[in-house]
Amino acid sequence: MRTHDAGGPPGPTAQAAREDGLPDPTIHARIDRRTFLATAAAVPTLAALDNRPVPAYRIVTPFKPAAQPGMPGPYPGRVVTVHSPKCIDEVTETVDVPTVKTMMARGMTALTGDKDPRDSWARFFNADDYVGIKINCSGAPGAMSMPDIVAEIVAKLTTVGVKPTNIVIHERGGGQILNAKYENFVAPGVRIASAGTWLGYDPKVYCEVNFFGEDDTRSYLLRMVTEQFTKIINVPNMKDHGASGVTGCLKNIAYGEFNNVARSHYRAVTETLTYIGTLASIEPLRSRTVLNIMDGLRGVWHAGPFSRDKRYRFYPKQMKFGTDPVAMDRFLIDVIDDKRKQEGAISVWDRDMRNFTSKQEEWQKDPNKNRSIREPGHIEYAGTLGLGVYDVKKITHTEITV
Repeated sequence: MRTHDAGGPPGPTAQAAREDGLPDPTIHARIDRRTFLATAAAVPTLAALDNRPVPAYRIVTPFKPAAQPGMPGPYPGRVVTVHSPKCIDEVTETVDVPTVKTMMARGMTALTGDKDPRDSWARFFNADDYVGIKINCSGAPGAMSMPDIVAEIVAKLTTVGVKPTNIVIHERGGGQILNAKYENFVAPGVRIASAGTWLGYDPKVYCEVNFFGEDDTRSYLLRMVTEQFTKIINVPNMKDHGASGVTGCLKNIAYGEFNNVARSHYRAVTETLTYIGTLASIEPLRSRTVLNIMDGLRGVWHAGPFSRDKRYRFYPKQMKFGTDPVAMDRFLIDVIDDKRKQEGAISVWDRDMRNFTSKQEEWQKDPNKNRSIREPGHIEYAGTLGLGVYDVKKITHTEITV
């Protein structure tokens, strides 16, 4: 092991109907270009672009923050990465379950400093909790929070007294979660749910903003988050994203728990830079998201968040653990961008309009094409909202190989 300081409300509009978080190409709404901070071309730092201000977000919620909000939680600026060359077979994509169990145990104890993994889990959860596990299935079955990892999380929750009937594996989109077949991996009683199958959205908690003159200007939070969960475990994948650059902890918990989010993109323009962090900071989502376990057994390096073409799939063979989503996502940028460079593709930081295409099929076929001006700077922006630490010089990164 080495430790180093390393670097019920209205439904969504047509623009939000897509579950991939990218705009519906059939929509031709009027563009009212609100302005926002953007990321410099070559380096991961925020810089003023066209001197455009952040959109005028109006946040409505009756919930107050916890004394210590879950994000960034008790371990700000701390990331544990557990590697294993044998965790997944690259040909069959079969997961080695005993290895995953070991990775989970080593990751949790390294994060908390405990010797016994049960003590690590007991720091976060107890028998009184009602736990939501926010998975990501937008690329299922080719890319998703692996059922073997989710099953091990469920098993560890039960060891600290959480009842299976008080555990909910959930996703915003109902069609996506069905493809993962989680019910075949977890204990009886665990609920598999989406907004369409259980409780819907809470009309009392939303973010209102008009990006491009859309008719429906509100994004509502899942009611299961506001009315049921006492704690949330965020289980994202390692994926490239055509608008946000990468999709990790922040995007999974923000765009995956609120509706009507695809309206933040229109053609080349995307407001993901500030919208992802803004949604993640809304209560009670911020306070209740207490643990992030990033599934990096396999990932997607282009044309994400889906995985329609297996040639864009790769195998980082790792898992990341932490309470700080910003710090974890900061390292995710490197994982995705390093793979893209290895494949001879343009960086997720590329902003050259000569590489832009409005044709989805061209973007899917050519990793040197962008479908939007990507905004991986959303991670650093989230750090400015207090959600975590972005500066790698201030992040303690522990790496373990099992």
